[in-house]
Amino acid sequence: MKEQLTRNECSAMRGIAILAIILHNYCHWINGIVKENEYTWQLDRCNQLWQVLQNPDYLLPVHLVSFFGHYGVPVFLFLSGFGLVKKYEQSSMPKVGIWRFVRYNYLKLFRILIVGFVAFTMLDAITPNMHRYLWHEVVAILGMFANLLENPSKVIWPGPYWYFSLTLQLYIVYRLLLYRWRHWGVVVALIAGCWLWQLSCQNDMVLLDRIRYNFIGGMLPFGLGILFARIPTLGIKCSLTGNKTFPYWEYFLALLVSTALIVAMSFWYQSWLWVPAFIVVGTIALVKVMPNWMINQLVWVGSISAAMFVAHPIVRKIFINVARRQDPFDGLILYIVATIALSWLVKLLIDRIPKPKL
Repeated sequence: MKEQLTRNECSAMRGIAILAIILHNYCHWINGIVKENEYTWQLDRCNQLWQVLQNPDYLLPVHLVSFFGHYGVPVFLFLSGFGLVKKYEQSSMPKVGIWRFVRYNYLKLFRILIVGFVAFTMLDAITPNMHRYLWHEVVAILGMFANLLENPSKVIWPGPYWYFSLTLQLYIVYRLLLYRWRHWGVVVALIAGCWLWQLSCQNDMVLLDRIRYNFIGGMLPFGLGILFARIPTLGIKCSLTGNKTFPYWEYFLALLVSTALIVAMSFWYQSWLWVPAFIVVGTIALVKVMPNWMINQLVWVGSISAAMFVAHPIVRKIFINVARRQDPFDGLILYIVATIALSWLVKLLIDRIPKPKL
């Protein structure tokens, strides 16, 4: 049976996602650049994007990465859901208890988090504008429940580390509900419930910000990953599950349509909630049409994506001032080179930490 996504394609998707995230997390700090609608939706930011699209200049790529780059997160969430099904449902692995499952996945995330967090706090302590950590905030970050606290955006530092708490929450939701009840309707019901909750918060951006830091905001791409992985067992007849595969023109069409919808749907609150679904579709289509040489490069980037995720805040704090004082591209190129180099070293360190056993 033809695989929906090969290992190399999954790694390439990770490579695309991490590049989008690290570029976004740098570009949106630059003064005068259009900011994103990530945890909340603000019409004025959409209007700013429309203005730069109507009057493009040499900074247009920076504006676009700043506004859309955070959507690398839904790609990672999709791959997490996809991978959980492949590992725990479609392999010879025996049933895993709840405690063992949570403990294993917490430690798997912790060995990545601790390396980056310690390195960042040491650098932060000897550079200007040090973040003032409270003891309970440190415990919450390392315990991966900081997203549950009030004003998580003020608690979690560096900001990208909110992803660890989100991922652990989704793992727990998977083991408690989706691993036990594998009917597609359960996944769809969870996606619909989380969507309705966010839909009801249109006039309460404070509440929306808080719930989108948690699994409610990530259930759509995560659930799509689970459904996509289960396609062969759902009795659905499609070209992805048989001997026939989509021709390239269909992937190109999917990529073009997804790109158009991502941009268009970003301008209305109700449709903005569904943008992650088309981000996932577009990314899958993109890796399907890429030439092999490009896939191979992205596979390597994907192999160090975890290290890049925890390393890039360290590099950003050093080089962001270059972009603010000089041309943004001066600091950006230094940031990219240094992030890749540091990530390679961080990965070597992470690999020396014993892996948890299930």
